[in-house]
Parts: sequence; structure tokens; C-alpha cells
Amino acid sequence: MAYTRADWSKHYTDGGRFGRLSDEEKRLLAEHAPAPEGGRALDACCGTGELALFLASLGYTVDGADFADGALARARTEHAAGEEVRWLNLDVEHDDLAALADGYDLITMRLAIAFIHDRARVLRGLAARLRNDGVLIVITPHADRTPAKRRRIALDEDELATLTDGFRHTERFDTHGFAVLILHRPDGTLSIEQRLRPDQQAVFDAAGVTATDTVTDTFGRVPLGCSSQGMWELPGGRVETGEDAQTAGVPKLAEETGLAAREEDTHVITTLHDD
Repeated sequence: MAYTRADWSKHYTDGGRFGRLSDEEKRLLAEHAPAPEGGRALDACCGTGELALFLASLGYTVDGADFADGALARARTEHAAGEEVRWLNLDVEHDDLAALADGYDLITMRLAIAFIHDRARVLRGLAARLRNDGVLIVITPHADRTPAKRRRIALDEDELATLTDGFRHTERFDTHGFAVLILHRPDGTLSIEQRLRPDQQAVFDAAGVTATDTVTDTFGRVPLGCSSQGMWELPGGRVETGEDAQTAGVPKLAEETGLAAREEDTHVITTLHDD
């Protein structure tokens, strides 16, 4: 399914839903995220609201947020008595999060993180609204236990590991083919993997950096490529015979990211040489 408001809304209007919340998931949530007195919770990408209502039953005052009108319409209809839940039309990846409260004790995202493109930024944006002892819980299908034709809805081990980077403390549970990540408030750090010195080679590369800033997409994100060795690097490529070093980055940027730049806007800012 395409990641658009219209497609998701039609999915719910036509009667679609995600898998029902299992008893084991309920047990893990109740055990690892009990509601404190006056506790507030956010269920991000709440769908038709089953999880949001369960959190309310634990004693939380809940915000249920989703960007699909069809999902929220069903949530309001199917859970009309759920006065403990405030339903919000919100795209947590692209919209301003000002509508959300500050100081949640619990934030959940169930069966939705695989559809988020900029996952690290979204999780950190949500986690910034946690209280100091609050937790962010992500529940997602695991790729190893998901049929190949549905791989796009699931995350593998490497993708799961990136979700935990920078959080103060993390816990991991597996149940019914789902990975349950319990992430405690970010500590402001990120892991760094240092690249070892490469073998000597006479190769000239052009990387996508301008004189004033790194290249960004329409959301202000810096595009990085993952090499075959699992290293993150700026988009770029080898300067071919006959290409000009200053303008070579333009076609490389288009090839690697689909972003367009103008040759007259390019500048050589430095040359790095591996001895």
C-alpha cells in the first residue's frame, strides 16, 4: 500500500485494519509501562484505536494520532464511549507536532514504523515529548517471521538496531512474530563507526556537498548512502575520464538520490587525499 493519506484512509473506510492486539502484547505493555498517577500516553499511528483504548484501560489519559481520516472516523464510531482518548488527525512524520502534549509517560507505535521513511528523526521527535522516566514502545513485525511478499511491512535485525541508537536504555521482546522495543528517553548520543583507511588506489570521487551546506531533500534531510560494507557516506561517485571535478557531483547526485542540482551552483571546497 502506498504511503499516502488517501490510500490509508480508503484502507480503513473499506473495513481494513491491522492485526488485533494480542494478550501477550497487552501483558508486556501492562508490565513494562504501568500507568502512573495522572499518566498521559500517546498512541502514534493509532489506526482504529484498539491500542489507544487499551492504554486508557490501564489508567492513562490518551491521545490517539493518525493521519488517515478513515481510521479516525472508525475510532470515534467504534469507541464512542472512550472519553479518555483524544483523537488527533496528525502525520507524525511530516506535520508539526505542536498539537501533541509535552510530558507523556508512554508513547506507542504499533505496526507502523516500517512505513515511516525517516524513522530515526520521527522517533527522536516523539521521544522528546517524554517525561524523564517515560518510555517509547515500538511494536513491529520481524522480517524473519514475515512472508517474503509482505516484507515491506516488517523490519530486519539491522533495521531494528538503528531504532535503538541513541536511547539511554533499551529492552527487546519477541512475541507472535513481532519485535517489541522498549526505548527509554534519548541520551543525546549517537553511535559512530570509524572507517578504516582504504587500500591505496588512484580513484577520484566527487561527493555531494555544496559550499554552504550539505545537500538536502524537500524535508531538509541529509541523504546518505549505505555502502556494500555497511558504511554511511555522502552521495557521490567516481569522476570519469573527461569529467570536470567541479561539476561531476551533479550527475552523481542524480544517480544516487534522484535530486537535481545545477552545475553553476557547484563549487570545489576541498580535496581529501588518502596517502
